[in-house]
Amino acid sequence: MGDQEPVVDASRPVYVWRQVADWISHRIDTGELQPGARLEGERELAEQLGVAVGSVRRAVKDLREAGVLVTLAAKGTYVAERATEN
Repeated sequence: MGDQEPVVDASRPVYVWRQVADWISHRIDTGELQPGARLEGERELAEQLGVAVGSVRRAVKDLREAGVLVTLAAKGTYVAERATEN
């Protein structure tokens, strides 16, 4: 993140969890997170972004339901393998 603009802007008319989900999706789209890569833990991401753990949890849940992420119990959350396009 460094000197870039903050990921989450509470003054925007967008839910914090949605901003977090968009940021994670952006990291995937730009190749920062490759398929199979392990996502940071919820607490670590919450601390890094300055948001509540519940906001990160909701973002991860949304991306998991969309098939972007997959969570394995006691292992972590990973970027889902992309389906091959026909």
